[in-house]
Amino acid sequence: DLVPTVVFSHPTIGTIGLSEEEAKEKYGEENVKVYRSKFANLYYGPWQVEPEDKPKTAMKLICAGENELVVGLHVIGMGADEMLQGFGIALKMGATKADFDATIAIHPTAAEEFVTMFPWGLSPQKTGAIQSPLNGASPPEV
Repeated sequence: DLVPTVVFSHPTIGTIGLSEEEAKEKYGEENVKVYRSKFANLYYGPWQVEPEDKPKTAMKLICAGENELVVGLHVIGMGADEMLQGFGIALKMGATKADFDATIAIHPTAAEEFVTMFPWGLSPQKTGAIQSPLNGASPPEV
């Protein structure tokens, strides 16, 4: 079910898990929350091109249930192929939106958008990375 898939097109497309429609069918529309983002990749920042003409990256994070289990992750844009491997591991391990929110973003990267997707930091943190690494918190003990 959770097989990371990449289409090596221009731009690249990466997907893992359920589509929005599949998630609503499986969990019920009222139990699915979808986070979206669309932006010009920072790679194109110095290009002397109007912002609306710069190639865009689009991302979608599909969550289900009270804990907002991430059941689908989709991206189209520069670097989508490289992003999927790590996010594939996260989904296989049962990551939640709160786990994504508790991850420190690597800046400047397009992948950081998945861990800072708006609204950020509001999901219930009941599983996974229980202790947030924000504000200098020490990592959880094993």
